[in-house]
Amino acid sequence: MSLMVISMACVGFFLLQRAWSHVDGQDKPFLSAWPSAVVPQGEHVSLQCHSHLGFTIFSLYKEDGVPAPELYNRRFWKDILLGPVTPAHAGTYRCRGSHLHSPTEWSAPSNPLVITVTGVYRKPSLLAHPGPLVKSGEMVVLQCWSDMRFEHFLLHREGITEDPLHLTGQLHDGGSQANSSVGPMIPALAGTYRCFGSVAYSPYEWSAPSDPLDIVIIGLYEKPSLSAQPGPTVQAGENVTLSCSSQSSFDIYRLSRDGEAHGLRLPAVPRVSGTFKADFPLGPATHGGNYRCFGSFRALPYVWSHPSDPLPISVTGNSSSTWSSPTEPSSNTGIPRHLHVLIGTSVVIIPFTILFFFLLHRWCSNKKNAAVMDQEPAGDRTVNREDSDEPDPQEVTYAQLDHRVFTQRKIARPSQRPKRPPTDTSVYIELPNAEPRSLSPAREHQSQALRGSSRETTVLSQTQLASSNVPAAGI
Repeated sequence: MSLMVISMACVGFFLLQRAWSHVDGQDKPFLSAWPSAVVPQGEHVSLQCHSHLGFTIFSLYKEDGVPAPELYNRRFWKDILLGPVTPAHAGTYRCRGSHLHSPTEWSAPSNPLVITVTGVYRKPSLLAHPGPLVKSGEMVVLQCWSDMRFEHFLLHREGITEDPLHLTGQLHDGGSQANSSVGPMIPALAGTYRCFGSVAYSPYEWSAPSDPLDIVIIGLYEKPSLSAQPGPTVQAGENVTLSCSSQSSFDIYRLSRDGEAHGLRLPAVPRVSGTFKADFPLGPATHGGNYRCFGSFRALPYVWSHPSDPLPISVTGNSSSTWSSPTEPSSNTGIPRHLHVLIGTSVVIIPFTILFFFLLHRWCSNKKNAAVMDQEPAGDRTVNREDSDEPDPQEVTYAQLDHRVFTQRKIARPSQRPKRPPTDTSVYIELPNAEPRSLSPAREHQSQALRGSSRETTVLSQTQLASSNVPAAGI
């Protein structure tokens, strides 16, 4: 009997211990983030709480940083969506599980999950020394650099779930930098790398990612061959095509030029001869240089062959001689564009220049005529005006001419009058000498009639003056 009691007590203790372990944390749930725990600012992230104990409800809470208001006193089924995320969402999260029939009893907290928000600061730069193409077995140094003072840098390789490599930032030229050595190089270390920067007081708020840097391992396959058509020496503006070929069944060929970071990529095409070839049309040749090509397979895009032997391309002649080539649109359109600008400018400037000189000429002519008119006697100006009017009735012209001459003499300005009257009371009017221009035969005949009439007018004028007691000085 005592043995049975002892056995029952042991079984009860075991069941109680198992139930307590379910509730108090021995079988805790697992918390994960999808698509990633590193979330760009403004995006969304789904947090999922998993358990094999059959929990039906979960709670999520944040351990550090600013509390997330949407999580306060909230229950959810397996997952919850956060976003658009802000720096306030960065921090460490945990979840607990429970059953509907015992909502007050919760499991132990899950594993900690750190949510990192990127894009809070501007991106750093990522460089590779001596270069991104690394031979198998060699080392490469990856350098993160920024003009901001980051206390930490984080180096991440795309496609892996491991945590980023944390690097300590060092002050350099007013900014900060950190170096990391990668190698000896094997295919597992090749891939696309990025780096982030962060400050000490907010470790879960990162900068925007740097531009991607592809680290490629080379030298694992036989090198292809590289040739040029029509040849390695071409005239400026002449079309040139580089052909990369190999007996290996490469899927992709890549062409690079010394001194350039980015190259060309083309799929390999099988030929009847059993080779795999790709033709790179470079178009009209403008610059020479050393070219190389590599072969690779689609399954391992960061593993390349040995480089081909370098092929130097030489460009001779003056590229200006190829402007008429229909295959060179860039050089063919350079000079006409300048000509269009020159022609358009000339069309605008030339009419304004002609108008300016025309107005200047008119102004100078008017000024000169005004000066000449000021120097002419009043009688001459009168005769000139009457002569230009060319009235038909001659008798009326002579009468008006005589009247204007005497009228102008009588109203002459005091400054033009002589100080004392002359003793000679005779009046002389030489109208023929007042003619400023040479006359045509018809006008000459008219002038002779004018001379005869002027003599009569002179006698008549003297008689009128004598009768009206006009002194000679008033003429």
